[in-house]
Amino acid sequence: MVGSNAVETHYSNAGIVDRILATFDPGEEVTPDTLAPMDHFHGRGLNATRDLAVLLDPQPNDHVLDLGCGIGGPARWFAAHFKCRVSGIDLTADYCAAASALTEATGQTDRVRITHGNALETPYEDATFDRAYSQNVVMNIADKQAIYREAFRVLKPGGLLALSNLGEGPNGPPYYPTPWAESAETSFLASLEQTRTDLQAVGFEIGSLEDATPRIRPLVIATLEKFESEGFPERNVYVVLGERFRDLQFNSMRSTRDGKLTMIEALVRKPVR
Repeated sequence: MVGSNAVETHYSNAGIVDRILATFDPGEEVTPDTLAPMDHFHGRGLNATRDLAVLLDPQPNDHVLDLGCGIGGPARWFAAHFKCRVSGIDLTADYCAAASALTEATGQTDRVRITHGNALETPYEDATFDRAYSQNVVMNIADKQAIYREAFRVLKPGGLLALSNLGEGPNGPPYYPTPWAESAETSFLASLEQTRTDLQAVGFEIGSLEDATPRIRPLVIATLEKFESEGFPERNVYVVLGERFRDLQFNSMRSTRDGKLTMIEALVRKPVR
């Protein structure tokens, strides 16, 4: 990962758990669903995670890996709704600390485990996981084959990897700064065909690879217009990321609107040999 220190600095944010829990009324239950407006802070939030779940289709008791887990929202949601075990890894120490604390608050420590580390060099043994996923992580990684190769290594034969990432658009570059990068120096957007090439180069079989922009772009535009006119609800990702990230998110949504970003979704399989 190019400039991993710069990437961690970009995302670091103390006091996350206190800010999140301050939005809850006394006695209100803290669950993966009540946390969801705040702890799925990739583009489109929980809706994107649901789309990813349709691709990945985790089964009860599967061991699933979240590469770039943030504060663990998707990991907790997958564990709750699919009865699977989820291991998450993230480069940002503040996120990992918050993820572990929130997992304890939701009572899911038996099914969700968070590790602070680099998704390009994970501590897991070969052939550990039944399934893996990553959402809006590879935009910070210049050598995308490195993260795909690591996912391939830790998946069992026949294991599945689901991806949901932003890619380069026909009218790029995007408006910087963005939620994932202050400037082009730490932003590495790939095309659909480059994604295909990189996944196949490390050994994956392509199940599906889609430019999902035509399906998702109208939803992004509608959300952008709503937020511009009505503002944000009390529970939103900026509780976690801070108000500075609001403008960055607007840049991302406007970039999608203006054809400067695409949405790439993929499901690939490690061959059974």
